[in-house]
Amino acid sequence: MFLWVGNVVAWLALIVGVLRAGMGVFVAWNPDSPWMAKRYLGSATSGEAITHGLMVALFGIVLGILVTIGKSVTRSR
Repeated sequence: MFLWVGNVVAWLALIVGVLRAGMGVFVAWNPDSPWMAKRYLGSATSGEAITHGLMVALFGIVLGILVTIGKSVTRSR
């Protein structure tokens, strides 16, 4: 049961992290980025949004790997 929840959380973290990093890159390419970053991303700069998004995506990847390891350990018992 918990492995299924972990799998869902891993996928959601990966999707949200990639979307936040993508929005950060989009705002960084826009010439009006200072006010857009504060308004749409909730961070001071677009670089902070990109960094936070990549960290969340990395968390999703690591959690997915741990869930896969947990599934294989459970099956081997």
